[in-house]
Amino acid sequence: MKVDPYKNKEKYLNWKEKVKHGIDEVSTANSDIILEYISDMENGLNVSAKSIKGPRSYVRLNNLKQRMIFLAKYIKQHCNFDLTDVTEEHIIKFFNAMRNGTIRRRDGKSYQATVDFVKAFKAFWHWYMKVKRKNGVHISDITEDLDTTRVKPRWVYLSEDQIKKLCDNAKLEYKVLIMFIYDTGIRSPGELINIKVSDLYNDFKELNIRDEIVKKGSFGRRIKLMISSDLIKSHISINGLTGDDQLFDICHRSVNQYLKRLAKRVLGEDVSQAGEKYSNLTMYDFRHCSCCYWLPRYKSESALKYRFGWKKSDKIHYYSELLGMKDTISEEDMLIDLTKTEIEKRLLKTEQENEILKDKLNAYSNDVIQLKSLMQIYIVKLKQLEDLQSGLQAGIPAKPNC
Repeated sequence: MKVDPYKNKEKYLNWKEKVKHGIDEVSTANSDIILEYISDMENGLNVSAKSIKGPRSYVRLNNLKQRMIFLAKYIKQHCNFDLTDVTEEHIIKFFNAMRNGTIRRRDGKSYQATVDFVKAFKAFWHWYMKVKRKNGVHISDITEDLDTTRVKPRWVYLSEDQIKKLCDNAKLEYKVLIMFIYDTGIRSPGELINIKVSDLYNDFKELNIRDEIVKKGSFGRRIKLMISSDLIKSHISINGLTGDDQLFDICHRSVNQYLKRLAKRVLGEDVSQAGEKYSNLTMYDFRHCSCCYWLPRYKSESALKYRFGWKKSDKIHYYSELLGMKDTISEEDMLIDLTKTEIEKRLLKTEQENEILKDKLNAYSNDVIQLKSLMQIYIVKLKQLEDLQSGLQAGIPAKPNC
């Protein structure tokens, strides 16, 4: 069974029970249409033709109900329309006001992810169009000209040296956790909290991230642990973990609070290259940093995507922003094709000449060996002749040459 650190199912079912007689925060008309919409999404009814069929996850349902209630309240407040009565002009002006800071959050800050609310409204409106079309009523699409560009959130970039510095100053259990997340690039806490000891193979050098624990739209994968294997092995031994035990039984909020304190103490309050302060470090940032670490080390893009559970290549740039990359061009890369071809021809000619010289050298060596053998025979014969002459002079009959 997959562990949900955010308790999304529990949150949704509690909310559903609470609003079964209506949503108090919005008008009756908005309450009725929101509950109808959320109910359809829970059951997979009237979904967009471009969307995946089937019931929406509890994560998605919580996200939708939260955003739709927000939109119902603020569109009524700023445009004086219910959700289904708003015009194209008013909805475009409303989201522009969210983007430029005219409409602000309760704490006075500007909204950083207006596009998330835009997409929620588009999904709702397309559902509304489909429901009405089934009843023979045509509703025009007022969302076609809505701006869906996304401003990328800031995050904390850490170099290899900074990661090492953090680990050197962290408690042992957090050092193991940091190196494991950095090594694997695993999604935290969703995938991380569901990893069991039994998911480790080959003497803790490989990790199997099961299909049932991955984010929807991703996939299971088996990856190698290249820098955290020994730490994980020691962690399991020290804590007496076995079989179906969670590898890291953690509370993600507590971990993130510790990481913020640690980063502030070790790295200070400066802003990292990815735009976020070191003191705002979270587990999520280590997935970014892991991508930066592995990007120059993997030989193929497909292999890198497999490690991180990505299907699309644009995720590589989204997560790394190419931070930490180096220029690896060499003088050889600067040779134009014609020059390289000429050099290759000369090298081939030189190799052929070397082969000829080698053959001549071998032939010469054979001649020397034969000459050496003949010289040895000559020396033996000369010795025999000298012995014969000495014997004749001494009057000793010569021995027959057997």
